[in-house]
Amino acid sequence: MRRDDRGAVAAEFAVVVPAVVLVVALTAGTLSASGRQVRLEQAAAQAARVVARGEGTDRAAAVVASIAGAASVSIHADGDLMCAEVVAAVPLPLPLPPLRAASCALSDGR
Repeated sequence: MRRDDRGAVAAEFAVVVPAVVLVVALTAGTLSASGRQVRLEQAAAQAARVVARGEGTDRAAAVVASIAGAASVSIHADGDLMCAEVVAAVPLPLPLPPLRAASCALSDGR
């Protein structure tokens, strides 16, 4: 008795393709989230410097918006330091916590 293997390759291909597409999509999403995290860290550092120089929180929010896009910023003082925390959503359609970055800069005393 001879077994017929016709169609086996097509069936295997149909099973493997969605898995490969999923891996590629998750890899692209992870790279996107990593890039967003770097932008958030840069935005937090710049916002902390802006506020430490004596410029207002509106200017810090504008700096964050120009660097990180849709992100929220909160400013607080910690002794001689002015600190900024930037929070943004993860660019993946998964239930993940938001991305966060914080930075502090020495206030010029104004």
